[in-house]
Amino acid sequence: MDDASLFDLFRAELYTPVVGDILDDLGFTHQFLPQPIQPMHTDMKLVGRAMPVLMIDVYGRQDQPFGLLTQALDQLQPGEIYLASGGDMRCAYWGELLTTTARTRGAAGAVINGFHRDTPQVLAQNWPVFSRGRFAQDSAVRTKVADYRCPIEIGAVRVNPGDLVFGDMDGVVIVPASQEGVVVEKALAKARGEKRVRQDIEAGLSSTAAFAKYGIL
Repeated sequence: MDDASLFDLFRAELYTPVVGDILDDLGFTHQFLPQPIQPMHTDMKLVGRAMPVLMIDVYGRQDQPFGLLTQALDQLQPGEIYLASGGDMRCAYWGELLTTTARTRGAAGAVINGFHRDTPQVLAQNWPVFSRGRFAQDSAVRTKVADYRCPIEIGAVRVNPGDLVFGDMDGVVIVPASQEGVVVEKALAKARGEKRVRQDIEAGLSSTAAFAKYGIL
């Protein structure tokens, strides 16, 4: 399955809890990014390939303002997720013009382990951004991009370039590229099974009986 078809399948049938459950079953029990990372609007959903970005703190004006930020943005590929983390989160890591650049290049969304700003201008672009919330303070004298398309760690989660990133109102989960095929197969089976369980419960079957029948709850 090509990426476009895979992403369509995720958007149409899957949701982060069921994907996380499958990862747990496979022994990958630390794949959700920290809970404070949430969509700017609850109906936002994203899926794509990780393009990790490493942020570091700076203190004052820099010879190269923002570090490698513009280079990181300008090499984004269609279907990729700009996924940034690092530093003490003293300012906004994302805003209006970054959204415009990434969206125009065909990227699939941004996941920021930090804050965003320019909230109305970002929301007006109808493009998925996940972050820890709103904060207007500028990054120019406080942080910069030190590297990109490199492995990073966010909490207990290691993110490698090309890993599958999936986010909805319940959070953001990282599917390691090595596990992608089996996760998709099992998550689809579970999601479709849960629909059958719900139908049976709505028809009068007890939760105990439903679990005994399907092994899903």
